[in-house]
Amino acid sequence: MKGLKGETYQDRVARGADAKQKALDQLRARAPADPEALAARRAAAEARDAAKAEKRAADKAAREQEAAEAKEAAEAKAAANAAAAPPPAPTAEERKAARDARYAARKSRR
Repeated sequence: MKGLKGETYQDRVARGADAKQKALDQLRARAPADPEALAARRAAAEARDAAKAEKRAADKAAREQEAAEAKEAAEAKAAANAAAAPPPAPTAEERKAARDARYAARKSRR
């Protein structure tokens, strides 16, 4: 490292302090912010935020509408499936009544 030959710690610290002071001086020398420009920037930011909020609300309403339509479609499909479902299996009592009816019919034919 060529640049560090003959340089002491105090020299490096002083050079860092000088660089820091130079940066601070440049920052202080900057022109102050124009109040009109700041107000215009704030107004633009508020308008942008309002547009974003409006878009979010519209997107949310669209999502809710889609969810409601999907729910209605699912309910209609479930109702159609329920109507097309095979009749439930007869209970034990119904099976016994049918068997008794067949038995009675055989008896009556004799």
